[in-house]
Amino acid sequence: MLMVIRGNKKNISGVISLNNNDFLMHVQDLQGIGMTPQLTLAAFIALCSGALKKPVLSQLAVLGSMSIGGTINKVEELASTLQVCFDAGAKKVLLPMASAVEINTVPPELFAKFQISFYQSPEDAVFKALGVE
Repeated sequence: MLMVIRGNKKNISGVISLNNNDFLMHVQDLQGIGMTPQLTLAAFIALCSGALKKPVLSQLAVLGSMSIGGTINKVEELASTLQVCFDAGAKKVLLPMASAVEINTVPPELFAKFQISFYQSPEDAVFKALGVE
């Protein structure tokens, strides 16, 4: 994960220093269903948040994942995923632009419960998650 930050930090902020910070991330499986490999984008946002000392917006769900190379992957089963977000208390959702074609699968009454913000790149997701659009 630090390789991803190292490769993208100049696009996020000139003040991110990997030499002056120690990064420790603890991920816990609260549901007991096993860990998902889809945590890369959320982890990237969390590490950037720590490096910049700027919190992620409250009640935000970050959907989508990214490859090590920074390619954004769309959300599978968008309607079900948004229902889980709603049940967990999310009010804001970051959604990859690649998933925009799936919006018609989401019931309008569910979609209307969120402030949706689309992102096109990992850097765009970081800026929006930290509220620095």
